[in-house]
Amino acid sequence: MRVLIIGGTRFVGYHLTWQLVREGHQVVLFNRGRQAAVLPEGVERLLGDRDQPEQVRQLLADQQFDAVFDTSGRKREQTALFAELLRGKVQHFGYISSAGVYALAEEWPLTEASPIDPKSRHIGKWETDDYLLSDPQLRATSIRPVYIYGPQNYNDIEAWFFDRLVRDQPILIPGDGQTLTQLGHALDLARACTAILGKERAVGQVYNVSGSHFVSFTGLALACAEACQKSAQLLYFDSASLGRKFFPLRQQHFFSSIAKAERDLAWSPDFSLVAGLTDSWQWYQASGRANSAADFSQDQAIRSAMGGRHGG
Repeated sequence: MRVLIIGGTRFVGYHLTWQLVREGHQVVLFNRGRQAAVLPEGVERLLGDRDQPEQVRQLLADQQFDAVFDTSGRKREQTALFAELLRGKVQHFGYISSAGVYALAEEWPLTEASPIDPKSRHIGKWETDDYLLSDPQLRATSIRPVYIYGPQNYNDIEAWFFDRLVRDQPILIPGDGQTLTQLGHALDLARACTAILGKERAVGQVYNVSGSHFVSFTGLALACAEACQKSAQLLYFDSASLGRKFFPLRQQHFFSSIAKAERDLAWSPDFSLVAGLTDSWQWYQASGRANSAADFSQDQAIRSAMGGRHGG
């Protein structure tokens, strides 16, 4: 297939680009060309700004694609521009949404039928989902990951833990450390995306995609320590009064069922949590971040406010 990726040089889009090429697809990237990235041989580039409608129309005017993946759209209008131009012309329109669109749950794990939070900071992704999936001619599938990790991650998730472990700093964990969360490796997400291609049953569907297991905050800290072969000193703090926005993960249970994706797409995660974190650790070291300056002033402020009251 000839596949257009909107994005393609940062994190999820980057891994998707490589995965599509490995599977024998012809890949075309649409982005501004501002990110330096080592791309597979033969990948084509269309350099443009997705927020400039006339530019998008001109660049896509003579192009034909079998499938499209939007890995960077955050608002409905950003994705709708491409969808309108390609309506009825592609076999599949894949959209990377987010499990962050779901409301706080009474029942766990989250499923594709879980209620939506109208006040979510990801509401633009849900509005895009709603737009794409309501039009059968767009032949869309929405993928909703939980937390994504892996090489090239520009969000401080695993690197937040590595920063402290590599410098022998305590890891401050909110509450009792038993809040459950879920991480999925970016390459497993890329494989789930390519798995929708050629599957008619995936058209018009939403799929939660993440790792196969849930993990507590304490368990995640220890898994990061195992990945980088460091010992971890864990300190627990009351996040209700100290550093509520300090920790890199939302301080509530947040995990989903991936059963629908496993069933419909014949897909399952390849990476165990520790194996995936080891992959991240190797990239973290290669990136030079382990040797760069790190700011632990907020850690120190919280520890001072704790007054030695909590430990682990």
